[in-house]
Amino acid sequence: MTAARMPRPGRAADLTVEVAPYPRASVGDVIVEVHAAAFTPGELDWEPTYVDRAGRDRSPAIPARDVSGVVVELGFGTNPSDLRIGDRVLGMIDRYRDGAAAEFVAVEGRDLALVPDGIDHVQAASLPMSGLTAWQGLVVHGGLAAGQRVLIHGAGGAVGTLAVQLARNAGAEVIGTGRARDRQAVLDAGASSFLDLAEGALESLSGSMDLVFDMIGGEVLARSIELIAPGGTLVSIAAPPPAQPADGRAVYFIVEPNRDQLTELANLLATGAIRLPEATVHPLTEAPKAFADKENGVPGKFVLQHKP
Repeated sequence: MTAARMPRPGRAADLTVEVAPYPRASVGDVIVEVHAAAFTPGELDWEPTYVDRAGRDRSPAIPARDVSGVVVELGFGTNPSDLRIGDRVLGMIDRYRDGAAAEFVAVEGRDLALVPDGIDHVQAASLPMSGLTAWQGLVVHGGLAAGQRVLIHGAGGAVGTLAVQLARNAGAEVIGTGRARDRQAVLDAGASSFLDLAEGALESLSGSMDLVFDMIGGEVLARSIELIAPGGTLVSIAAPPPAQPADGRAVYFIVEPNRDQLTELANLLATGAIRLPEATVHPLTEAPKAFADKENGVPGKFVLQHKP
């Protein structure tokens, strides 16, 4: 099969499109014929991209954690009542496995959800990691509830815009932060107000936020500790918070696959309760260019499309 592979941790210049072995379905796996795959730029440097859970080397490695496609094989132990050959599926692939920048990929069946009618493969591939990160940050770790004041750092990104929509739909008052260029997109997503971090207005929120969801880290994360109201929560995906709030808690987490959560997100997308920004689409053969563009700071979600 054709796949994009990396020989070692590095940059997009090391990524090549080449012939790779067809994947093998382990117990509980399914083989998915990939129609579309999405990625995050940091994948090429992540240690788990190149090793398995026992730490054994598995390079050259195939990146792209998000997949949408069609089930073509069921491995031993896969519950046929969950998935069938021919099902349209989407999912986030475990980070210690080869990804979806290939014609076919082996995925744990429990990590896949059905693609609802009306959703195409590019949309479906754009959802899993961003959607699950937003859901787990707000709902699972943040305890999102109606009536809360929620601050989302990096609200103009792929995770951020979904987080704004989920918090708005839950009945929270949402404040988004980011660069000035993100203002309108964040407000359009449902934030009640926007703060340009370059203008440094965080101190005005001191002690008033029930939930802060951080995707930036560094100084922004450190300053956010003082923003937490009594009983509130600071959640970060960028780095472990450097301290706990005086009368609250701070959490760092790494997103994990979850079928039930992904099914809920896919249904929200299908009904229009959440929406995704239009993705930049490249064919699989242009994977090195797509990764290079993200390394160079081109904004937006990038999807590799192998089949329509």
